Amino acid sequence: MYALPAAPPPAPRRQLVVGVSLACAAGATLMGGMLALFLRFRQATLAVPDSEWKPAASKVPEVATNIMLISFAVIFVMVQWSVYAARRGHKSYVALSLGLTALFSLAIINGQAFTYTQMRLPIRTGTYETMFYALTGTFLALMVIGMIFTLVVAFRHLGGRDGDREIVTAHAIFWYFMGAVYTALWFVIYVTK
Repeated sequence: MYALPAAPPPAPRRQLVVGVSLACAAGATLMGGMLALFLRFRQATLAVPDSEWKPAASKVPEVATNIMLISFAVIFVMVQWSVYAARRGHKSYVALSLGLTALFSLAIINGQAFTYTQMRLPIRTGTYETMFYALTGTFLALMVIGMIFTLVVAFRHLGGRDGDREIVTAHAIFWYFMGAVYTALWFVIYVTK
C-alpha cells in the first residue's frame, strides 16, 4: 500500500506585518488630515489682508529640524540592517542596529524638544500655535510608540525568539512610515511656514 506524501507546510501568515501596515495607513490618514487642516487654516488666514499666520517673533531652528530629517535617513539604514541581520541569524548585528535605532529616535525626540524651547510659542494664542502643537505632539506620541516598539523587538529577538523575523520586518515598516510622516511635517511646518 502506498501512502500519499505529506502536504506542503502552509504558507506563513504575516499578521504582524499586515497589522503594522494597517496601523501605518491609519496613522498616515490621521497625519494627512491634520496637515490638510493646517494648510487650510493657513490659506484662510493669509486670505485676510494684513493678517499674520506665524508669529514673527518665533523663529524655526532650521538646523535642528534638518538634523531630525537626516536622523531618519540613519534610522532607515539601521532598520534595514536589522532585517538583513535577522534573516542571516546575526544576533549581535540585530542588537547593534536596534540600539542605534533607539538612540537616533531619542535624538529626534530631543531635537523636537529643542525646537519647542527655541520657538517659544504659547499654546492658546492662535490657530497656528494650536495646530503646530497638535501636529508635533502627535508626531512625538508616534515617536514614543516607535521607541517602545524598538524595545519590544529587541527583547523578543534577543531574548531567544530569533526565528521570528516577522517582527523585525514590521518594525522596519513602522520606521519607514515615521520617516514619511516627518518628511511631510518638516516640509509643511518648518520649510513653508
